[in-house]
Amino acid sequence: MTISTTSLSTLRSKRFRETRTGAPQIAAAKRQWSVLVWFSYFWMILVVALAVLAPFLPIAPYDAVVGAPRQPPQWGPVDLLLGTDQVGRSMLSRIIYGGQVSLVVGSASAVGAVLAGTFLGLLAGFYRKGADWVISLVADVLLSFPALVLLMAITAVFSPSIPVLLIGLALASTPTFIRLARANTMTWSSREFVRAARNMGASNTRILVREILPNVIPSLAAYLPLVIAALIVAEGSLSFLGLGVPPPTPSWGGMISAGAADLRTSPYMVFVPAATLFLTVFALNQAGEHLRLRFDRTMRD
Repeated sequence: MTISTTSLSTLRSKRFRETRTGAPQIAAAKRQWSVLVWFSYFWMILVVALAVLAPFLPIAPYDAVVGAPRQPPQWGPVDLLLGTDQVGRSMLSRIIYGGQVSLVVGSASAVGAVLAGTFLGLLAGFYRKGADWVISLVADVLLSFPALVLLMAITAVFSPSIPVLLIGLALASTPTFIRLARANTMTWSSREFVRAARNMGASNTRILVREILPNVIPSLAAYLPLVIAALIVAEGSLSFLGLGVPPPTPSWGGMISAGAADLRTSPYMVFVPAATLFLTVFALNQAGEHLRLRFDRTMRD
């Protein structure tokens, strides 16, 4: 049986491609985003956009009376879409302006905790010995206090305000980032590229900043939305107990607390801020879990 010249050239080209590329490459399957992840990102973008653009939206100020007290949600004017509170102020306006407080307090305190926790965790995980013992002891002492009890003690000593909330929430969440940064630093400091950098004469500061820190940051950044969600809940709990942002500045927890007295007759005054708080925390948890699976290298290495 004879083989044509075209067939021989085709076989040779296939054999050449196989020897050049090796085994056939199979493309990795693309991870599909679930409906919950899409909704979570959409909700977070919506909440942040409304909070940032609140002064420019066609809504009444959060302390302005727009109608009769305790009007249920209704179609018509924008300010009455979610009803009014006990005084007659727009629930929609107070929800949007309350989002500013909750998001700023949760995000700013979480960022402060990340900065402090990362710095201390890097020192503890890299230098070990005395530095590790002292920093771990401080973290364990802070973790031994229930977070809500610690926050209540801080707000009881100092008058409730946004700066006091920021400091208290950051202090309560710093030990978590210390432990996370410490564990990641200990893992990465034993890698070959760190040993190579040390053998080439790199200083400890350069190794920490150039070699270890870039590998620690993705894990901490992926965990950040989960901490923000927990801090928003903590701020809402303090506001519900009357130890959060002082009135008339609105916050979601304060609105739930204010509407609890009229729960039987006007349940929407509790349901609306509670649903907003629930959806925001749920979206942050879903987004944080998605980012952790996508960017946390310890989940793949």
